[in-house]
Amino acid sequence: MSEPAPATAHGAPIELENLTKRYPGSPQPAVDNVNMEIKAGETVVFVGPSGCGKSTTLKMINRLIEPTGGRIRIGGEDVTDIDPVRLRRKVGYAIQSSGLFPHMTVAQNIALVPRMTGWPKKRVAERVEEMLDLVGLDPGEFHGRYPRQLSGGQQQRVGVARALAADPPVLLMDEPFGAVDPITRDHLQDELIRLQFELHKTIVFVTHDFDEAIKLGDRIAVLRERSHIAQFDTPEAILTNPADDFVSGFVGAGAALKRLNLSRVRDVEMREYPTVTVDTPLQQIFGLLRAGGTNEILLLDRRRRPYKWLRRGDLMRARGSLARAGTLVHDTVTRDATLRDALEAVLTDNAGRVAVTGRRGEYIGVVDMETLMNSVHELLEADRLDALEHQHDLEEARAQQTHFEQEGEATERKA
Repeated sequence: MSEPAPATAHGAPIELENLTKRYPGSPQPAVDNVNMEIKAGETVVFVGPSGCGKSTTLKMINRLIEPTGGRIRIGGEDVTDIDPVRLRRKVGYAIQSSGLFPHMTVAQNIALVPRMTGWPKKRVAERVEEMLDLVGLDPGEFHGRYPRQLSGGQQQRVGVARALAADPPVLLMDEPFGAVDPITRDHLQDELIRLQFELHKTIVFVTHDFDEAIKLGDRIAVLRERSHIAQFDTPEAILTNPADDFVSGFVGAGAALKRLNLSRVRDVEMREYPTVTVDTPLQQIFGLLRAGGTNEILLLDRRRRPYKWLRRGDLMRARGSLARAGTLVHDTVTRDATLRDALEAVLTDNAGRVAVTGRRGEYIGVVDMETLMNSVHELLEADRLDALEHQHDLEEARAQQTHFEQEGEATERKA
């Protein structure tokens, strides 16, 4: 019986060479001669209009759709001619609506590929626990549940855990978060960013949402019809220097604000807020408010998760019970959330701040409006300087061209 791959396997490079897909009876190929190199450990996002061939291109990488022509190399190995079933066991795959088998428990779904590849039972069981913990689900609580007993976001987390269970170097994701609500989608995106920060897999991700592409991608491939590449570059380069009007249409207005998707909450300074737990005596809470020079403290639950914002007036009305005091914490962001996510959360909060949480929802700190507005001003100033530099380069180029033309005219006159 074969031993499992080591749990520390990182990403592998992917090369697409003249990759083409033609369907019988269609005058044009669905995907036409795509050439692309994806580096090991990076996240590349395919974005483009509906029907442009981005999902078809993705599915040819693990040969769920067989190419008509061209080559695919993963880690230097040409996988075009190997057994497609063996290939798919080496490439993780996550889709919209999770694709979990409804008759299998969460544990059975996650264990599927490791069992098929011959992992020992003990290692499979350990891996299931490990993967549930990795995607932020309590193994004891979710191990025996069925997909119908999970929320949409929980199903997607299990889908990602299943795709990663056999420790593949490559993870393909076809609009995996497209079927969940916007708040859950933001949290799932943050979770993927955290996972990639830990695992360094090679991820190819398909979306029609350019903001999602900016948030997740190390590089973005903006695709035209038949998967022709309009621009393949970093989010920063595409936002500041779109290749043409087609790409500009995806960027849209507010490029400076979109760049807030490129910075994470972990990159800015968080404020330390005074905190208490639900077990803290009221007199001690009063003392903290008086001593701390603040009008507000954060009440945490017994697992140190943000629960309520408490003000002095709330405590005066509490009459000996925290149950009637304060305002429930409706929104939090993680360290891996973007500054744009944090700004949206802060703007919807009357007090202009949002609590930052860790992997298990535990409190870490607070980000406020002042910190975020300073970041916005820095980005706007950077954009202004870039525009000035670009204008200066254009003027220099024009001046040089004029100089060459004048020299040419002078030479002609002498002749």
